[in-house]
Amino acid sequence: MSSIDLSAPASDGATVDQARIMARRRMVFFTLVSLTCLALFGWMTRLVGADGVDVFDVMVLALYGGTLPWVVIGLWNAVIGVALIYLKRGWLRSVVPLDGLDDTSSPITSRTAIVMPVYNEDPARVFKHLHTIEASLERTGQAHAFEFFLLSDTRVQEVYEEEERRFENWRMTSAHPERLHYRRRLDNVRQKVGNLESFCDRWGHKFDHMLVLDADSLMSGEAVTRLVRLMEHNPRLGILQTLVVGLPATSPFARMFQFGMRHGMRSYTTGSAWWQGDSGPYWGHNAIIRLAPFIRHCHLPRLPGKAPLGGEILSHDQVEAALMRAAGYDVRVLPIECGSYEENPPTLPDFIKRDLRWCQGNIQYVRLINWKVWRPLGRLQLALAILMYLSPVMWMGFLFAGLMRTVATALFPNTEFAFMPAVWERAASGEGLALFGTMMAIIFAPKIFGVLDIMLSSQKRRRYGGGVRTLVGTVVEMVFGALLAPIVAVAQTVFVIGLMFGKKVAWNVQARDLETVAWSRALRGLWLQTVCGVLFGAALWAWAPGALPWATPLLVAWVLAVPFAVLTSSAGLGRFFRRVGLCAVPEEFEPTAEVAEVMAPVPTPVIAPGAALGPTMTLSHAVPSRPDN
Repeated sequence: MSSIDLSAPASDGATVDQARIMARRRMVFFTLVSLTCLALFGWMTRLVGADGVDVFDVMVLALYGGTLPWVVIGLWNAVIGVALIYLKRGWLRSVVPLDGLDDTSSPITSRTAIVMPVYNEDPARVFKHLHTIEASLERTGQAHAFEFFLLSDTRVQEVYEEEERRFENWRMTSAHPERLHYRRRLDNVRQKVGNLESFCDRWGHKFDHMLVLDADSLMSGEAVTRLVRLMEHNPRLGILQTLVVGLPATSPFARMFQFGMRHGMRSYTTGSAWWQGDSGPYWGHNAIIRLAPFIRHCHLPRLPGKAPLGGEILSHDQVEAALMRAAGYDVRVLPIECGSYEENPPTLPDFIKRDLRWCQGNIQYVRLINWKVWRPLGRLQLALAILMYLSPVMWMGFLFAGLMRTVATALFPNTEFAFMPAVWERAASGEGLALFGTMMAIIFAPKIFGVLDIMLSSQKRRRYGGGVRTLVGTVVEMVFGALLAPIVAVAQTVFVIGLMFGKKVAWNVQARDLETVAWSRALRGLWLQTVCGVLFGAALWAWAPGALPWATPLLVAWVLAVPFAVLTSSAGLGRFFRRVGLCAVPEEFEPTAEVAEVMAPVPTPVIAPGAALGPTMTLSHAVPSRPDN
């Protein structure tokens, strides 16, 4: 790894004042989270320890305690976010204290490369999105400051030949073909990281900024130019991440998932930006990066050992953000909906596949977190990324530990490892029900506060098709979320355990188009969830029938995992949702010009196979990667 230059751009009085403000905010947030976790842990200890605490109780409490930080952080992010939006005038400037927040018209003087790395992606989708972004930039009058780079790692011949044809078609129809570039590597060494490194090695010195897109990314010209102006106004800013929202979807699964995410993200991201400040997140796409410090400080080394925990760093984004912050540059998120979009997986199996890729990448951070270069918040960001996937594992451990204790009570009532009557009576009492309800409220808090944000504003209600449609969609999505979480938790738990024994997933192309999930495919992928539901339910029915009402939501989710996957991929159900506007995002009712364009049918390419390629096209060019160390 290259050495870290800890010298930041020169500080001034305003920077010192901002540092003091951030220190106070972080202390307040840490106090709120800590006190809440302690209160919940104490409450559970009171229930479990009604007749004393033994070794088994310690294990149960440890697993429960491990699940608390992630959900409690989400709670306070949401509470703070909604409070800021509704109670503080000028909340955006307070959360994101950047110069130029109101600048929408100054001429852009810097050079920005809009970069899209692709790997075996659908060329029709890729070029439709690129066409749309280019046209939107032209409408801003600032297109001269941008060039487009399609960086292909595609290995399938038919796909890269179609990429070449569509690129030439794009050049022939573009008013400025000299601003369009296509490069396909002969190898895909270091995958996306290596692809971007190759771009930086060859072209990085020509540009001030790099705007990174995924194959399904869409951004308006106004959003892109706003990011660039903010970078120009704030020379300390190294990475600026947008709030990315889902495009209108036909898949029932994607519609319900992104409907809930849309509500939860606004308040959650605002609250997190309030205390994270200049040490914010980078999600790997729909973000602008200052190239000089990125090239100098953010090269990723190869981790010692073999995959899955060693080798190439797979989830590069948070590591790059932490390295940028360690070098003295700010990493911030703009917590507003500003014309930045993506597509979400259309089915449950595709969602789990993507989630496990992220899981493998995040768990790798255990080998990075002790690096001495990190600033405190950079280290915390990596820790939270790990906790994101360890929390469901501990939750599953807590559930099965509770099941074992319940069964032990029935089979061996006189042993020290069985539930004492006082424990069960207290857990089954109103106090136990209150704790259960409190935990459910905390888990759903970001979405609840997001919906509250909508319902308190007549303008926002209209954007979602009215208050009734919003509330009905919220109920549907919460049922969907309650079923989804236990299903995914089983997959995450098995996968994390597998990582310890060398299991890994391939980072292949993500499915983006809806295909109905066949019963056979759903059963192959979700049989374990079904078995868990049947065995868990049978054990409770035989030895602890009084616990069945408590476990019903969990058991239903697991037992119905296979039909859930099939139903939520149904094209017919998707058409019904779309017809009645259920779980619709605002762009479905009032699409922007950019959204309308990408949702239109894809035209067939006009360039025939074998047509001559233009002089600015660089095909099959292998760019040497930087040394690993």
